[in-house]
Amino acid sequence: ARIEMVARVLFAAACLLLAVDAGASKLKESRVLSLRGGNKEKVCVIGSGNWGSAIAKIVGRNVLEKSGFDPEVKMWVYQEQVDGKNLTDIINTEHENVKYLKGVKFTDNVVADPDLESAVQDATLLIFVLPHQFLTRICPKIKGNHAKGARACSLIKGIEFSEEGPILISSLIKEEMGGMDVSVLMGANVANEAARDEFCESTVGFATPANGAVWQELFDCPTFKVSSIQDVSGVELCGALKNVVALGAGFCDGLGLGGNTKAAIIRIGLAETIQFCKMFFSGIKDQTFLESCGVADLITTCYGGRNRKCAEAFAKGGGKTSWDSIEAEMLNGQKLQGTITAKDVLTVLNKKGIADKFPLFSKIHQIAFEGAPPEEIVSF
Repeated sequence: ARIEMVARVLFAAACLLLAVDAGASKLKESRVLSLRGGNKEKVCVIGSGNWGSAIAKIVGRNVLEKSGFDPEVKMWVYQEQVDGKNLTDIINTEHENVKYLKGVKFTDNVVADPDLESAVQDATLLIFVLPHQFLTRICPKIKGNHAKGARACSLIKGIEFSEEGPILISSLIKEEMGGMDVSVLMGANVANEAARDEFCESTVGFATPANGAVWQELFDCPTFKVSSIQDVSGVELCGALKNVVALGAGFCDGLGLGGNTKAAIIRIGLAETIQFCKMFFSGIKDQTFLESCGVADLITTCYGGRNRKCAEAFAKGGGKTSWDSIEAEMLNGQKLQGTITAKDVLTVLNKKGIADKFPLFSKIHQIAFEGAPPEEIVSF
């Protein structure tokens, strides 16, 4: 009788837990749906490179497992030929981006579309994940085709500069899209590892709390844990400037320098990143640099990723091989962001007459573009 009573108690407890879990799921669905007046969020991924394909894989699975989202995820794909076939046709039949994310399968609900206007049709959530140089060309084609009240999230790890200072990519998107609310997602996310469900974290930087909550819900899953912070500028700048520091780390690797040296480069790079952020933008939060978008992304980029890898090759060649040649040989059509950002950062620092306050950023530029030998990475 005692065993039977214990069994009943355990059964009742299990039912209670299931009810609580179901209630939590309904609460999440209600929160997402309330922001759309009861309509489900429809997602479009704008870009299909290595990181764009990885995030499409994560989001495609998430919308099937979570309420409040339309089950179809459109992915805009710049049409290319692979072995005589359209890349979009390959993706839609084999459910794999064989050029930029080989060996990783999408769920069937991820649909590649080479027509940008068609891809964004009625979308409420626009994920921008492509080289920022294309934004002014594609944004006019997007406007007027997405759903009313759509929001954007930028995964673009770059930055633009004017004579007055840095311009956030999220600000460019907001301007091009007629004032659309733009959040950002940045973190220690090597695309291939995230796509293979190797555990990692990321950070949503938001301006509007309600929209930040939706993006966090869309991206978060057990192997891709997403936090959020109300600091778009800080999160985005971390994602751009870490690529510059990664060049310095790559120079260290190419010279065969050890872990002590690389650790010093990372620490100094973090300090200059914080200094740069607070010098040019207000409202930067110290906590941002402790999130995945900050120190974690800096570390992983300085040990992996394309910027470090190409900088290593540059140093091994004594700085004699052009960056264009290295890109063509090693990146399968992808582009470096660190070299572009390093140039732009120094343009602004020189314009302001403060390059001497950023000795590491300055030295990286000198090695990459001014003919200084890679061995000088430790001389500043």
